[in-house]
Amino acid sequence: MIKKLFKHYDYSIIIAMALLIAFGLVMIYSSSMAVTVMKFDPPRPSHYFFMKQLQWLAVGTIAFLFAMILPYKIYERFMKMILLASLFLLVLVLMTGSVYNYSQRWISIGGFTLQPSEIAKIGLIIYLAAIFSRKQGYISDFRRAVLPPLIIIVVVFFLVAKQPDLGTAVIILGVSGVMIVCSGMKAKHLYSLIGLCFVAVSIIVLTLPVLMTDEQLSRITGAYDPFADPEDSGHQLIQSYVAIASGGIIGRGLGNSIQKYGFLPEPYTDFIMAIVIEELGLFGTLFVIGLLGFIVFKGFMIGIRSQDTFGSLLAIGISSLIAIQSFVNLGAISGLLPITGAPLPFISYGGTFLVLLMFSMGILVNISAFVNMKRRQPQSSKMDLHTKMV
Repeated sequence: MIKKLFKHYDYSIIIAMALLIAFGLVMIYSSSMAVTVMKFDPPRPSHYFFMKQLQWLAVGTIAFLFAMILPYKIYERFMKMILLASLFLLVLVLMTGSVYNYSQRWISIGGFTLQPSEIAKIGLIIYLAAIFSRKQGYISDFRRAVLPPLIIIVVVFFLVAKQPDLGTAVIILGVSGVMIVCSGMKAKHLYSLIGLCFVAVSIIVLTLPVLMTDEQLSRITGAYDPFADPEDSGHQLIQSYVAIASGGIIGRGLGNSIQKYGFLPEPYTDFIMAIVIEELGLFGTLFVIGLLGFIVFKGFMIGIRSQDTFGSLLAIGISSLIAIQSFVNLGAISGLLPITGAPLPFISYGGTFLVLLMFSMGILVNISAFVNMKRRQPQSSKMDLHTKMV
């Protein structure tokens, strides 16, 4: 079975992912080489963050290969266990998590930090794909088919928002919304949900001063009026503007960024794309966005072509996660959206994020193999394919 899988993988997705990760490693080194000297006392080697990301890449590669070989239908069996583990970690981080930059998002384990919200993303995607695929026989029954998953989505959203991590919480809502739209529910129920979401968003916007911390409010004001407070809440976005404006068509050249020398805070994480634009200009931007767009497009095509509802929703969920997370990150560095702390897929520094993203990509590649096998097999043997998957 494994030999058959290797013949039918969509290797174009693997190549695109590998190119993005390799490019990300180069840019992490370039954007962090000055930070290691200025941030630590005594100074760390210039390759400090590069080497840490390389270690996480080794773990991520193992996770990717594991997910690429393991038949994706197995996750459907353990979807409740995966969901419960995600919820447990989200509760645990609120109780014992490490605080950094006003947020309690990380659990420290043996010198490594784990970010439960990243686990919750893929855990919720697996749960929603499994639960909606099981409820296809009565998907038009809102109370039985749609309401229970909605409750789980709301619980996960508030646990993540409580950290506080509104950026990830919004991404979770966005991905869940895409999967609900693709679940096959009745149009009238979908319109009702859209109306309910509109009302909920309106209420949240009106009550933002009460619900949000001063730090979160400053990120919103800093995004839409950064020059009102250029030394504090608007500083990061203004420096991002300077980096983007300096890039032009061809950029300053690889390694020649000025903003990474203490002007743009932590340029190797959420704002790494600003350094990419500054050093490599429009060409670097098109390279990253083009490859991300290619992966998202291929992922959605895999979901559309899959005749298995679970596989289809799983592929769509993973693809929409990459698309929405990329949009939120690029929107933040350009001032289109508030600064939320959402890293750019495959490019930004971040261990848990990279490992879980590569694990998700392994699942996507595995789904592609079964889709390709089914399309290329004679009609008489298609009926037995999914019975051999597990």
